[in-house]
Amino acid sequence: MKYRMEFSQQGKKELKKLDAFTQKIIMKWICKNLIDTENPRIHGKELKGNLKCFWRYRVGNYRLLADIQDETVTILSIKIGHRKDIYE
Repeated sequence: MKYRMEFSQQGKKELKKLDAFTQKIIMKWICKNLIDTENPRIHGKELKGNLKCFWRYRVGNYRLLADIQDETVTILSIKIGHRKDIYE
């Protein structure tokens, strides 16, 4: 089964706040590594603590937090931001 990528309202909003160059890099990485992938977990890391239901993807100095929904074969982007701000 191939996964599809969706963005939450917050994820879309945070992506739009970034400069155009950074947006392009993040979208290119998503297209290459997450869209139509058979296993989205190989590129990410499962988080711990109060964020343990999410997966983290590293794109340079930026982080993409996502919820992998196996029952609907969907990767839902929850947050996108710089690594110093993303976990707050």
